[in-house]
Amino acid sequence: MSRDRFPDDFLFGAATSAYQIEGAWNEDGKGESIWDRFAHIPGTIEDGSTGDIACDHVHRLDEDVSLMSELGLDAYRLSISWPRVLPKGTGTVNEGGFAFYDRLVDALLERGIRPFVTLYHWDLPQALQDAGGWPARDTIDAFCEYADIVSRRLGDRIVDWITLNEPVVSAFIGHYEGHHAPGHRDEREALATVHHLLLAHGRSVPILRENSPAADVGITLVLQPGHAASPSDHDRLAARKLDGTMNRTFLDPLSGRGYPLEVIYDRTILASCVEPGDLEEIAVPLDFLGVNYYTRYVVRSDVVEEAGNAPRTVQAREETTGMGWEIYPEGLREVFDMLQTDYAFPAYYITESGAAYPDEVDESGSVCDRDRVEYLRRHLEEVLRITRTGVPLRGHFVWSLLDNFEWSHGLSKRFGLVHVDFETLARLPKASFEWYKRVIAEREVLDSDAIAGFRRNDT
Repeated sequence: MSRDRFPDDFLFGAATSAYQIEGAWNEDGKGESIWDRFAHIPGTIEDGSTGDIACDHVHRLDEDVSLMSELGLDAYRLSISWPRVLPKGTGTVNEGGFAFYDRLVDALLERGIRPFVTLYHWDLPQALQDAGGWPARDTIDAFCEYADIVSRRLGDRIVDWITLNEPVVSAFIGHYEGHHAPGHRDEREALATVHHLLLAHGRSVPILRENSPAADVGITLVLQPGHAASPSDHDRLAARKLDGTMNRTFLDPLSGRGYPLEVIYDRTILASCVEPGDLEEIAVPLDFLGVNYYTRYVVRSDVVEEAGNAPRTVQAREETTGMGWEIYPEGLREVFDMLQTDYAFPAYYITESGAAYPDEVDESGSVCDRDRVEYLRRHLEEVLRITRTGVPLRGHFVWSLLDNFEWSHGLSKRFGLVHVDFETLARLPKASFEWYKRVIAEREVLDSDAIAGFRRNDT
């Protein structure tokens, strides 16, 4: 494509989350989170690792912010560890935890990097889990107390707030599939968690706006287009139900439409969680929607061909990332076409987009991650096209700044622009770091051959 430039006010960023990078899991008064507990259960994490140390970001804050500055980031998306600032989830504030976030926010602002703060990126305080967790309605009040305390402390410096990250993961992968903390497998718990997360979001938005008067407040959803595997009614219905479950279960109530009808789960269970006034509170107007995008679904009905379904006509591509996810950049346009047609939120940020690959340090001491550069190039070309259509897309955050603890995969999947040696904790910017640095500086999507001959030691 032609070398069109991004708008001057478009934000280029990178993203992380607290449990995945911070480490210091039991230092300076921090309480235990559900991920601290879950990761220590034998067999839950692919490689047997934990987030106890992760990237040791708490002790390497200055080094990591210096890397962000070298990269030239306009913005940085971070999350607050709820049990680091409120060890029991409510009540006594941990000043040692807040001191870390004060330092981090101030260090970012000193370097002209705009902080985007996510309040909840899946690390519920274990004390609240012991009291019932997200399936218990009382956790909504605890979240609002937490939002109030954090925004009072940081609201003089933070403009951009994200209430929740990917509630679909917290609800279904954590409470129905059992692959994420707290590791439960219960449909009723999962659907109660859906509703209580969304209600916690809705109730916290006015709190954030009151304590941070200049605030822009949003929520981040992971969105994936669903394609029927054939034109048959069976496959098309299956695709609609999966879209309803994974996407519209969250988009519809946020937009004042209530919960969708075509879903996979038992709607009567979800309906039993809804009390008068809940849906109105969930539908509080947003300043922006955060979109995490990685891949699409190709959906095949359970009805077999011999029973009347059509032969498959849509196949997932063989090109995948290290997570086994199909590489499908044009899905970004499909997501934003859907959002603009069906919802029209006032603004958007792509709050995560990136790829895991089995990066290795070569004999020259460099990481030449050409696959990741090509992945980012293709996706950023789609992002640029979207901005040219008039969609109010304001920024793009790469997942992730650092190789980190990738949830149930542990330390086995590397998404970072910066390589982390998990034995020495040494940081090494990859070729993708240098490429993205040039993209930010020139505000153009550069060809992947811009890294030809890259060696970190040459820079």
